[in-house]
Amino acid sequence: MYPEQLVMPMKEELTSVGFEDLQNATEVAAAVNSKGTVLVVVNSVCGCAAGAARPGVKLSLHATKRPNRITTVFAGFDTEATEQARKHFLPFPPSSPCIGLFKDGKLVHFVERHHIEGRSGALIADNLKAAYEEYC
Repeated sequence: MYPEQLVMPMKEELTSVGFEDLQNATEVAAAVNSKGTVLVVVNSVCGCAAGAARPGVKLSLHATKRPNRITTVFAGFDTEATEQARKHFLPFPPSSPCIGLFKDGKLVHFVERHHIEGRSGALIADNLKAAYEEYC
């Protein structure tokens, strides 16, 4: 488990712009199974991928359409919440960071770590904005 002083600034990158910090399995299940669209970001300390994922998801919110609810869990810190989120991401294998978009409780779009690594925040945002246009 990562130390709180390492994780908190990375969590705040998302919570400071309105992401709901889900910290246990019950909160994740309630969010994912809610009506409408829900974005779930598995945040991470990984500099190579999470360093682009956080700016990308923040940039994606500057879109005409966007999810009804934006949420996040932190891999290696919010262990129970992350484990629950990953159950909802099946059949995709566990990875962090990753991003899932749910509509009425069903996973409709998923961005795996290998689709994040080596890409700019702008490219990640464009991918998500296209999904928002289709599903939100």
